[in-house]
Order: sequence, then C-alpha cells, then structure tokens
Amino acid sequence: MGQPIVVIEKPSIANPGMVRFETNRAITGMGHEVYPAGVEVRGDRPPDEIARRLYAHGGIEGIHINGSVVTVDLAKGARTDGMREIIESLFIYYPPTAEDPEQAVADADAPESAGEVEEQKAAAPAEAAPDPQHTEPAPADEAAAADAEPGAP
Repeated sequence: MGQPIVVIEKPSIANPGMVRFETNRAITGMGHEVYPAGVEVRGDRPPDEIARRLYAHGGIEGIHINGSVVTVDLAKGARTDGMREIIESLFIYYPPTAEDPEQAVADADAPESAGEVEEQKAAAPAEAAPDPQHTEPAPADEAAAADAEPGAP
C-alpha cells in the first residue's frame, strides 16, 4: 500500500562527503528541516521518519531536508548503499513478499488478536432483515401448489 518515491542520488562534486537525494515529491513543503547527529529525532512527519530511518542505517553525521531534496553529510569512509531505497520506500506500508505480492496485502489486513476480531465484527454492517413482502413458499405449500395445477413442475 502506498506509492514509492522516485529518488535520484547525486553525489557532491565539491564536497565528496555530501550526497543529495532528489525526490519526485516535496517532503517538507517549503520549510527546511535539519537533523544533526546525536540529537533524537522527534515527530511523526515524513521528514522526521526519513531522518530516523537514515540514522538507523548508519554512517551519517547530519541530514538536511528542504522541499524535495534530502542532503546527507556522510561520516568519513561511509557509503550510501541502501539510502536511496530507504527514501523510496517511505510511503510503502506493506511491502510485497517474494512468494506472493497479493497475499502480503491480504495478510496485513487480517486481524492479529481476538480484540481486533471483535472490533471488525462490531464495525461490520448488520445482516439485512428479510423483506416481509417477499416471502418464499414453505416446502409444504410448494407440494400443494404442484398438486393443484396440473402440468406445473
């Protein structure tokens, strides 16, 4: 579920320890977000989540996000392997499995606990009551009707 972000990685020519990741959508709007190393990333906005995931990857001294550009200050000797994929998958909630991509989404929607089962039952629409004007004849009535009309099935 969700759409991948298209990301182009552009290493800095002037500063080999910096790399820009340009995306096809704005992450911060028009604002600047700075995430220095060693400071806890707070918040649950998309730029906060990108910063958390990139720091978890390791090898980063600082992150700056402005609009659709994520600038990463790499630690000495660090590589960018896997960073582009972290940004691309920001909005992917249920990644497909290698066995069955459709089943991954179905499994994610399945209830995991008895409480979730009860919640789904409560949220499900009630079964419709039978329409009193449209009634099916009882089996005995069908046999009587067949006897009364010759040639009727």
